[in-house]
Amino acid sequence: MEAYIQAISYYLPERVVTNEELVAAFPEWNTEKVSKKTGIEERHRAGDGETAVDMAYMAASRLFKQHPEIRENVDFILLCTQSPDFKLPTSACILQQRLELPTTIGALDFNLGCSGYVYGLALAKGLLLSGIAHGVLLLTAETYSKYFHVRDKGNQSIFGDGAAATFISDTGVARIGEMVLGTDGSGAGNLQVMTGGARYPQPLHEQHVDENGYLHSSDHLYMNGPEIFNFTLDAVPPMLDECAAKNGLDKDRIDLFVLHQANKHILDTIRKIYGIPKEKSYVSLAHVGNTVSSTLPIALSDAIADGTLREGMKVMTAGFGVGYSYGACLLEF
Repeated sequence: MEAYIQAISYYLPERVVTNEELVAAFPEWNTEKVSKKTGIEERHRAGDGETAVDMAYMAASRLFKQHPEIRENVDFILLCTQSPDFKLPTSACILQQRLELPTTIGALDFNLGCSGYVYGLALAKGLLLSGIAHGVLLLTAETYSKYFHVRDKGNQSIFGDGAAATFISDTGVARIGEMVLGTDGSGAGNLQVMTGGARYPQPLHEQHVDENGYLHSSDHLYMNGPEIFNFTLDAVPPMLDECAAKNGLDKDRIDLFVLHQANKHILDTIRKIYGIPKEKSYVSLAHVGNTVSSTLPIALSDAIADGTLREGMKVMTAGFGVGYSYGACLLEF
C-alpha cells in the first residue's frame, strides 16, 4: 500500500496588507527595501473575528466543493496550528462538527509551525499504512498576525495568515515517498510567544529591542532572525541530501524543489549553497507571504495550477523553523 496526495485547496483571508501600507506605518522603510529583502509584495490578515479554525473550515469547504467525492471518504482529521481557538477542546473536534463529518472519524491537533506540513504528511502516511485510516484530511491554518506587536515591523512584513486542506488516501496525484524529520529544541527561544501557556499564563509586559534590532516582547511573537537563518543553513542542506538518499536519488534527478516559503533571502541562500538551479526552485510568496505551515501546500497548489508541476516529476519538499523543527519529503507526481 502507498499513500498519495489526492487534492489540495487553500483559503486566504480577504484583508490584504500591502508593502505601501507597511511603509505608511513604518516610514523609515521603503517599499523597494521590503520587497527586495523578503520577496513579498502583500500578505493576507485574518479579520478581527476570524480564527485558524474558521480558515481551516473555509479551506476544507473549498476542497469538498472542488472534489465532492472526498467528503464521504474522510475518516481522520489532522489539524496543524499554533493559534488554536481554545486551549481546549481540540480544534479538530470543532471542525468535525462544523464540516458535518461523521462522529466515527478520528481528529487531532498538532502544534508545529513551518515544518508542520511535512510532519502532517508523515502522520497521514502512518495512519494509512497502519490501516487505522483510509482517507486523511490534513488541515494547516495559522493566524500569526494575532501575535504581532504593533511596532514589530519585521514579523509584520514577513508573515501572512492562511489555511490549506490536503486529502491523503491510497490513490492520488502525488505519491508520498520517504522522508526525514528533525528536532533541535535548543533553539526554541528564538521563535516563540512566551506567555499564555501554563508556565507563564499571564502577560509579563516585558519588552526590549535585542542586539540585532528586533523587538522582543514576552507577550507577542518574537523571532531572532539571524539565529533562525543560521539554523536553516546548518540543517536544511544535509537534510535534503539525506532525504534524496533515502529515496534512492541523486539531487540532480530531482525535478523541482518546493521549500518552505520563509522569505526570498533564505530561499535564495539555500538554493545557492545547495546548488539548486534557479529553474528548479519554486517560489510562491509574493502575494501571500510566509503562511507558516501552509506555505508548502499553497506553493504545491500554485505549481500545479500554473503548469510548473507536471506528471512524472519528482519534487523535494522541506519545512523548517519554529521549534526548531524540520522535515523533508519526496513527492512523485
